[in-house]
Parts: sequence; structure tokens; C-alpha cells
Amino acid sequence: MHSTLSFSQATTVPTTNYAFHSQSPINLRFCGLRREAFGISILTRSSSGRVRLSTRGRSKRTSASTGNNGTPPKSFDYDLIIIGAGVGGHGAALHAVEKGLKTAIIEGDVVGGTCVNRGCVPSKALLAVSGRMRELQSEHHMKALGLQVSAAGYDRQGVADHANNLASKIRSNLTNSMKALGVDILTGFGTIVGPQKVKYGKVGFTDNVVTAKDIIIATGSVPFVPKGIEVDGKTVITSDHALKLEFVPDWIAIVGSGYIGLEFSDVYTALGSEVTFIEALDQLMPGFDPEISKLAQRVLINPRKIDYHTGVFATKITPARDGKPVIVELTDAKTKEHKDTLEVDAALIATGRAPFTYGLGLENINVVTQRGFVPVDERMRVIDANGNLVPHLYCIGDANGKMMLAHAASAQGISVVEQVTGRDHVLNHLSVPAACFTHPEISMVGLTEPQAREKAEKEGFEISVAKTSFKANTKALAENEGEGLAKLIYRPDNGEILGVHIFGLHAADLIHEASNAVALGTRIQDIRFAVHAHPTLSEVLDELFKSAKVSFGSFLHCSQELLNFYLLRFCDYVLIRHKLLPGLES
Repeated sequence: MHSTLSFSQATTVPTTNYAFHSQSPINLRFCGLRREAFGISILTRSSSGRVRLSTRGRSKRTSASTGNNGTPPKSFDYDLIIIGAGVGGHGAALHAVEKGLKTAIIEGDVVGGTCVNRGCVPSKALLAVSGRMRELQSEHHMKALGLQVSAAGYDRQGVADHANNLASKIRSNLTNSMKALGVDILTGFGTIVGPQKVKYGKVGFTDNVVTAKDIIIATGSVPFVPKGIEVDGKTVITSDHALKLEFVPDWIAIVGSGYIGLEFSDVYTALGSEVTFIEALDQLMPGFDPEISKLAQRVLINPRKIDYHTGVFATKITPARDGKPVIVELTDAKTKEHKDTLEVDAALIATGRAPFTYGLGLENINVVTQRGFVPVDERMRVIDANGNLVPHLYCIGDANGKMMLAHAASAQGISVVEQVTGRDHVLNHLSVPAACFTHPEISMVGLTEPQAREKAEKEGFEISVAKTSFKANTKALAENEGEGLAKLIYRPDNGEILGVHIFGLHAADLIHEASNAVALGTRIQDIRFAVHAHPTLSEVLDELFKSAKVSFGSFLHCSQELLNFYLLRFCDYVLIRHKLLPGLES
């Protein structure tokens, strides 16, 4: 569904950025944006022909002075400079060129950032291998399909090469796409030296200084390693090292049971390793919906060569040396007392990621990071130490900490480009999906059930939960993959979708119907009429939405087309009751 919003006086934007032909007031139509994100009243055209835009939500002031950091240049080398050429920077650059902006992107390492070179891309190559191995190793699964397969094996270097080759290919594609569109790729480490001014260069060479009307920080993140853990890159490793797959240990401890830890446990166990999870909280997979976590543990953890310690910190980890194994010291998370000592062949530190913002020159524009993250508002505009907005400076992706996902960074970058080209835009982060590529997969969008219940209690509404099983899906059964669950959390009074969580075959692909529904503000009473091909896995969501129980009043929130449909059916009912439409009683 679309929300029609009206705008009125405040900041001015040239009408050349719009195709406005109507008289004031002007109505605009927005998709996927929450009303509360705008606080916008009306958009009017002044006598000079300029459009004036007012937002109630923009309460922060913009810094008027530049302090001791100089004055902004009067002319610019570029319309937009992006510091960091990861997925977020790449997405912003391509959209900027599409909008007609002269764009440059600064990269001190390699194009593609963490995702392409040390994250999502190579890890999916390893997970593709683990998925095939898991199928071939499952005698029960093969027999159920009538297949006979001899003992499955793998070549470690071949698997590592597959991951490396994929990363190289995607990195090349990203580089070529930017070059083809005219994006200038500036090599070196970028540092902000003043308002709308950046220097870049390689160590040992003279720095270059460039200016831009707007600047986006998109420097990403690095693996977070807690104190007391000694990483040698061989036996005590982070995800950066693990993706190279230089060896497959017999026994590996994985510190952290989030997305990264779960995915690597899938890879290592498929390749023959035993895994021990070390989790600081009282349960595994703490970031997932509790019901999904419980099912995932039953399928992904318990049947495999995995054990775990919860409620403990790995306070000290010493790499293997002099013929001795890796030593892991465990401390009780509550009492802080020593609890156990593990001797393993390797340890993977999967305790999350930390923003890579050191050396950006933020002190030159009076910006102070918060735990390393660059403070921003809902429009990704950077906030200085005094709480004022820094003019023409934005920060997207892992560096701002709002949602540390590659596709969220790209969406934020596109949102920023929309703003600098004259169209206000606020990304609804509750509509951004997330996925864990285990076998089977886990995906989600929106709130977990505990989060939704907390929100409902604060705001005074009821929530309901609907569930469907993959065991009732024809396509899943044909694949002999009936283990899975889809869960919908919603408001029965108006049909609003608060959260969707899926565990099962191709869950990462299935979630997008739900995430798009959240982004577009589509209510259950609308989406339940969508038609799905049969037999497909998408029917899991079809059944999920159809099983939701919404009140009659919620149908007043549906689209005009569906409202007309319901009114016609009601009229038919009245006419039939009064015997004015004979023959239609059936």
C-alpha cells in the first residue's frame, strides 16, 4: 500500500530536481517509508518557483560555523565522494551516477570491502560446498530419494580456491561496473581534513586533496577480538583467516554463536571437524527469535558433532605452539570465576565486528565516535560532539552501527543519494531482511516475538502469532526437506506485519516477500490474496498469511480495490438474504 503525505514550508529545493506540474499544495506518494520517520506536513511552491519542504522530524540543528577547520570550498572537484568501496559505497556510487552526480570513491584496500573479500561472498562459496557434502554424506537422505552414492570426499585446496575465485570474480565485476559508469576510483586511505574536503594517498607517497559537495563515509568494519585472546592467524583465527581454509582442524572451538559462528560450524562439521561453541549468554543463538533458536538448535546443533558451553567468557586463548594445543580459559559470565579449560586444535573468534573508523580525521570536524561508531541521525547525517548536524557529511553501513549488514549499507547509501539529489528519504530498517546460510537456512525481518510483545505493551495494542510448517509443503517434501517453520507476528486489529521468521529450505530467498510487504506497508488482508505458483516453497508464506486471524475492522485498512471487493460481496449477501438475487444462494 502507498501512503499519501503532504509537505509544507522549511528547507528549499530547486524544482529542477522534480517533475512538479501541479499547483500547491503538492501531494507526493511514498513507498516503504514509515510516517513517523518523516514528520512532514506540506510541500508548497513559493512565488519564485522554488519548492519549500518542511519536516517536523528534523529537530537537530546544522552546524553553522566551521570552527578552526577552515571554510568550505566555493567550487568542488566532485558532487559526491565516498570513502570506502565496499557493498555500501558501491551501491551509493552507482545510484549517484544514475542521478547525474560526478562521483569518486576512495579505497585503501581492495574494491568490495569485507563482504566481497572477507565476508558474505567467500563464506557462501564454502557453505555451498558444505551443503553438497552434507547431502552426499546423509545416507538416509540419499536412500529416501532412491540414490546410491559412494563415500564423498573433498580437496581442501580446491574448496579454498572456489571461495577465493568467487571473491576475485565479484570484486572484478564491482570494479568494472563503476569504471564503466564513470565513477573515479581513487586509491589510498581517505581522511577528512575539513568541511567538504578529503585527502587520500598511499603510505610513503604525497597525499592528494579533493573536494566534494557531499561526502559519504562507508569504511565498514573489522572482526572484533576481545581482550585476552591472542590471534596468530593460524590456530587462533578470525573469520578473515577462516575463509582462506588453510587447514581443517579435527576440533575447533568457536567463540560466539551468532550468524558468523553458526555458518562456520556448518562448514567445519560438514568437512569433518568437531565443534565446541563458547557463548557468553545463557542460550545459543541469542540474536534470533527464541522459538526459531530452539528449533535451529534441535536441527543444526544437537545431531551434529557439536557441543557447547553457555554463560561463559573465553577470557584467555593461547595459540598452539611448541607442540602444545590451543588453550582456552573459560570464566563464568556471572561469578567471574574460572570454570573450565579446553585444549583444542584451533579457535575461531566469532564475537562480532567493530567499526573501522580510526584515522578518518573526524576530529577535524568535531565528531566524536561512540564505541568506534560514527553518530548519525535517521537520515545517516553525521552528528558532531555538540549534537549538531555536520553539513554535507553522511555515514553508512557498519561504520554507523545501525544495522551491520552489507545490503543495509547499500540501502542506506541509496537513501543518502536520494537526499542529496533533492528527494527526502528515510530507510525503514525494520523492513531490511537478514539471513543465516546454514543448512537449512534461517531468515527474518522485523521484530522477534519478545520485541513485538514489549512494543505492544508500551503502545497499548495486542499481537498475534501465526505459524506454518514446511512438513505441509509439497515442494519441501519432494526435496525430502520437510524440517522447517515459518512464523508471523502481527497486529490482529489492523493487519500490520511486525515480524516474520523462517527456518527451513531456502529461507533466505523466501523472506523477501515478507520484507517487501513490510517495506511497502502491505497489510495481511491485502497480501493474503496474492497468488503463488504450485508447487513451490513460496506457498509456505502463502499459508502463513492466510492462517493469520485479523478482525473485520482491519479490512478497512486494505487497498481500495480489495475494499470494493468486500463491499460488493456484502451487497451480494444483503441481496441474497432478501431474495433479490435468486439462484445465487450457493
